[in-house]
Amino acid sequence: MYKVFIVDDEPFIIEGLIDSIDWPAFGLEVVGSAENGEEALRRIGQTPVDLLITDISMPRMNGLDLIRAARESRPDLKAVILSGFNEFDYLKEGMRLGIENYLLKPINVKELHDTLSNAVEKLNSVHADAPLSPYDVQIMKDNTLYRWIGGRISEAEFNERAALLGIALTEPYGVIALARLPSADPEAQEDAFERVARAFEGSASASAYPFRDMDGDIVIVAGLPSAEEAGKQELVQKLLPLLGQAEAGPGEAARLSLGGVHPLRTDMASSYREAKKAQEYFMIYPEREWIDYAETETFKEAESSEFPIDWEACRKLLVARDKEGLAAAIEADLEKLRRREGVAPSYLHEVAVELIVRFKMELKAIKHSDETEMFSQGFAQANEASDYAELAGALRSVAERCVDSLVKDSRSPVVLQVLEEIRRHYADELSLKQLGARYHIHPVYLGQLFQKETGESFTEYINKYRIEQAKRLLKSSPLKVHDIARQAGYWETGYFYKQFKKYVGISPTEFKGLH
Repeated sequence: MYKVFIVDDEPFIIEGLIDSIDWPAFGLEVVGSAENGEEALRRIGQTPVDLLITDISMPRMNGLDLIRAARESRPDLKAVILSGFNEFDYLKEGMRLGIENYLLKPINVKELHDTLSNAVEKLNSVHADAPLSPYDVQIMKDNTLYRWIGGRISEAEFNERAALLGIALTEPYGVIALARLPSADPEAQEDAFERVARAFEGSASASAYPFRDMDGDIVIVAGLPSAEEAGKQELVQKLLPLLGQAEAGPGEAARLSLGGVHPLRTDMASSYREAKKAQEYFMIYPEREWIDYAETETFKEAESSEFPIDWEACRKLLVARDKEGLAAAIEADLEKLRRREGVAPSYLHEVAVELIVRFKMELKAIKHSDETEMFSQGFAQANEASDYAELAGALRSVAERCVDSLVKDSRSPVVLQVLEEIRRHYADELSLKQLGARYHIHPVYLGQLFQKETGESFTEYINKYRIEQAKRLLKSSPLKVHDIARQAGYWETGYFYKQFKKYVGISPTEFKGLH
């Protein structure tokens, strides 16, 4: 797909363009946006872009200057100008730059569709004979292998693509190794992936192919000659130095997890799920260099049985920032569990660990930040607890710190109100215009304030939140997909499928089939 970057100093224009156009239908993908020319130029320098759609009148750098500057490094860049004014001088200068079109706001959707079709046609003619770049090849490998391990690609299609991409998986067994970097720095992540990719390229040993999944994790599909565990050890010994374990400081090392050994061509999906699950246990064992899913057997009984804590009640008390109510609810549920006949201390510990994991995930969903230190302390206290009172105290401490974290949130009151509206009424129709009227603030300013404080546009945030709720329902509810779509806030099933695939990488039906 060709890459599109959108620039406009009015956030609702960007949101409207992103949401109103079926970009994949044109063979296009929106890879970024910015609200001024300077920011756009900086980000275009870091991201491959084929088509630039830009407002002409913006602070710090106008659209014409942006096109000139961007083409210094990307001479083949196609450009479309948006403007609220029918200025002949702007139009004349734009034509000199060889733009695709000069569109007046409000934008005529049909004219924009025609413009996009023409731009793609020109891009196709330019790129028709161009060889695939290493970047493009890796993207194809990522897509092919990710679909394959999820069972979402036929054997015939996989064989065809594998032959084209040089993927040869012939061993009878295989295993998935998964590396997750704590650093969000794209350069550090790319360096780590390149080291792993180079190490396995053309290797004479058992075949192994690294790729990146939808979460940004480095995934290695490794073929093994037998089901023996020795093959895992060899893979680990090769990977650890590549991930910079020796040079990394505390909390900086990549976290390596392994799934089980399974038949290579029929059951890599199981090994992948196991490697993903094993990653969760680094929160319990942060000092470990790597974790094998086989080592987590003791926790599986607590997972498979019904969770004995009323999590939904706890979650609501957390969102309400009711510290005392939350602590009381946890202690009451724990006390009931402790008095249940046949409950072993080890099971109480497993329940405590699972509860801390849930608090961590919920706080991250609310604040979009990972407060690792807080939860590392919670796990340490739970692990060191020598009796019931200490274990209950550790959980109470985690719950209280979660509430304190929400109370101390530096966001403005109006943004906090909007976030609470989304949490309570995500299934209803919500818009910046509606919320702006309710809180007596202009919707454009509210949109700018929301994006500044959350790091995401209103549309992006609410779509992600709704998709997370849909994922939860798809895992646990017997309802049909179109009913789940409505419960998550999507009344148009086609749009739900589009958004779900955008954020999850597979369709809701495929996702439901995996659980």
